Amino acid sequence: MDPLVVFDPIYLQHVQHPGHPESPQRLEAMRSRLEELGLWVPTTPSEPASLQQLEMVHDRRYLSALAARPAGPLDGDTYLHAHTFAHARMAAGGALRALSDARVDRPALGLLRPPGHHARPGAAMGFCYLNNIAVAAAAVTAQGRRVAIVDLDLHHGNGTQEIFWERPDVLFLSTHEEGNYPGTGGSDEVGAGDGQGATLNIPLPAGSGDGTFAAAMDQVILPTLTDFAPAVVLVSLGTDAHGRDPLGRLALSSAGLVGLVRSLHELCAQRLEAPLVLLLEGGYDLQAGADCIGGIAGLLAGERVQLRFSTPTDRACVGGDWVRTARQVAEHHRPALRA
Repeated sequence: MDPLVVFDPIYLQHVQHPGHPESPQRLEAMRSRLEELGLWVPTTPSEPASLQQLEMVHDRRYLSALAARPAGPLDGDTYLHAHTFAHARMAAGGALRALSDARVDRPALGLLRPPGHHARPGAAMGFCYLNNIAVAAAAVTAQGRRVAIVDLDLHHGNGTQEIFWERPDVLFLSTHEEGNYPGTGGSDEVGAGDGQGATLNIPLPAGSGDGTFAAAMDQVILPTLTDFAPAVVLVSLGTDAHGRDPLGRLALSSAGLVGLVRSLHELCAQRLEAPLVLLLEGGYDLQAGADCIGGIAGLLAGERVQLRFSTPTDRACVGGDWVRTARQVAEHHRPALRA
């Protein structure tokens, strides 16, 4: 069965500036790899996210300002061009299309640009303008259903966390490099108000690779998802935790990342009976990104793909404080998740 891949050629039109790491070449390399593997059968989203859908997670004044603002830098590494808002709306629309098409027996993979998990309710940052995964999550909660977001990016999804900080019906779980951009995501950040306990951060020390991530998945993420029992699981899928990535110091192999997705896929299909939707975020080494996406698409299609960067990195946890802290936080808030 072909993997369900959501992609639109318009995603290749978005350019920050020449030489910027978040470039169209990221998707071009992924597409080339999927074509090589015979797994490139994309579904094209037909519509951008509506303003009503965007306003479920973003401030109306911010959206109006973003649509009207002249071209120029928004921060040190995020630039606005004439068609940026239109491109970002199509990326959010792709997230909604992936959500609508995903089934328990057929996960969806959204190869979206620009990425979204740093976009805050009222501000763009970190290459992100609209929070694609938050727009998809809000569509689930609007139907009275609970949703979980698992953020596997190198960087903490601060925008997603902020949007759902006080929401008990959205579980946010994040693995990310401790101390890296944007400097948020400490283990003491657990949500507030009705949402206290529905945020769980797992900041990982530099050098963490396959063994460390597997421990985080098996000991913290999977049990927490099981307790929360979401109707849908959304994944902010970054390939930048890979050991080849130029922006970080984590050490996942391609096989390690594919293994994390396999664990989530099996949990969703066998225990939660919930659709799994994977939405692309970061990842700036072209070869590593293409290798990871090829392996993940093969996994979703039930095919074995030979990975180019499959040598395991750390086989055991790098240190132990992070896993003890994460487990303690998860255990402390588990009763709230079951409510």
